[in-house]
Amino acid sequence: MTTPAALAALAAPAVASRTDGVVVPAARHESHHESHAESHDDVRHRRLALIARGRRARFAATVAVVLALAGVNVANHVLGWDTMWLGPVGAVALLAFARWQGLTWHQLGLARHTHARGIRWGLGVIGVVGLVYLVGILLPSTRTAFLDARYHLPPAGALLTAFVLIPVGTILLEEVAFRSVLWGFLSRHARMWQVLAGSSLLFGLWHVFPAMASATGNEAIGSAVAGLGPFAQLAVVGGTVLFTALGGVLAGELRRRSGSLFASVGMHWATNALGVLFGVLAWRLAA
Repeated sequence: MTTPAALAALAAPAVASRTDGVVVPAARHESHHESHAESHDDVRHRRLALIARGRRARFAATVAVVLALAGVNVANHVLGWDTMWLGPVGAVALLAFARWQGLTWHQLGLARHTHARGIRWGLGVIGVVGLVYLVGILLPSTRTAFLDARYHLPPAGALLTAFVLIPVGTILLEEVAFRSVLWGFLSRHARMWQVLAGSSLLFGLWHVFPAMASATGNEAIGSAVAGLGPFAQLAVVGGTVLFTALGGVLAGELRRRSGSLFASVGMHWATNALGVLFGVLAWRLAA
């Protein structure tokens, strides 16, 4: 049986008491829960805003790297800043910027535990490329591809070019730029196949200016495009961009599989420096 006192207790507004004896109406409790929910939403919005700001900052850093590489390319091939210091200084500056932006040595392909594996991959590629080049210069039908006027050098000049000028002046900057720093920045935004495709395409475009002089410097290329008339240079540039982009895909795949920049460095040195050394031999055989 319900007593009048019990009915009064049911009809009264709910209260919550504290240990100090102060009674707090339930309405205040509900208001407290509402304000707590609002503060939770504010925290969530702030977190989302910080994430969006971080994404914009990472995208801006990636764009800055691409623009810096474009500037170096113009300075190197248009303004004539083709000096030995540009490669090392540019490589160090890019690595410093990448580390400042939070990229790890692993993301840059330079983690210590990957060095041995990368060197093994690189040496293997050097052996394969060397064998292909040897066959190429021994066959008269393919020997003309090695007759590049830029590398019609005495033995001492060829050794200096292959072991000093190309590694320090070309490979160091290009590998750090495209398979280390740019690779690391792109991996923050894209899947691995997109990183591989994007870095390779930019690597191909990097060779537009050098390709403009290739038709007059290489006998095989010059004869191949001789019948194209005014479109000869366009064909050389397009072919060079495509060829170097495909080379970038292969170098990037070596870097991806080994986890080390040294694998792609080995391929880059083999294709460039061994090309000079075998070119000297090809000129001797053609004489």
